[in-house]
Amino acid sequence: MSRYRLFLFLISIVICFVVTKSLLLTCCLPIFLMGMRYYFSRKVILNYLDCALHTDMSDIEQYYMKPPGSCFWVAVLDGNVVGIVAARGNEEDNTLELRRMSVDSKYRGKGIAKALGRKVLEFAMLNNYSSVVLGTTAVKVAAHKLYESLGFKHVGIVEHYTLPGMTHSLLERMFFQLRYHRYRLQLREE
Repeated sequence: MSRYRLFLFLISIVICFVVTKSLLLTCCLPIFLMGMRYYFSRKVILNYLDCALHTDMSDIEQYYMKPPGSCFWVAVLDGNVVGIVAARGNEEDNTLELRRMSVDSKYRGKGIAKALGRKVLEFAMLNNYSSVVLGTTAVKVAAHKLYESLGFKHVGIVEHYTLPGMTHSLLERMFFQLRYHRYRLQLREE
């Protein structure tokens, strides 16, 4: 939680007590706020997943397999899909975007994500891309360490990032905020 949000949280508790003079209501306020945060976080994430399932993930072949310079890989272990990653080329700036990297939680920490990432880098080199870029909202340190271990450099953060599918309502913005981290791996100079 940022200092600003923590400050607002503490001020709201003080104001609640001053206005209501009720210790019970003041103690209930944090529970109410956590409930609201959970509700809006869940709503935003489900809307994002719905949006993804109705765009590129609804037709992987059309979006990733047919266009030149794009591809999609699936990691299979013992007949089960355990991970995916996609790559989409951008001819304008000769970059390849690493997208949709995901590994089943039961199989994390086994090198699957690193293998998928290396596959994308290999594809980028074979197709003469000058760099590979990616963006992530991942809050887990392990995800960021993975990208850095593959050679990516952290190039910026977008505060208050808006996921596809977000409604931009005031309550949504109050209770759900993301940081979007951008990474870049320069393969060769243009």
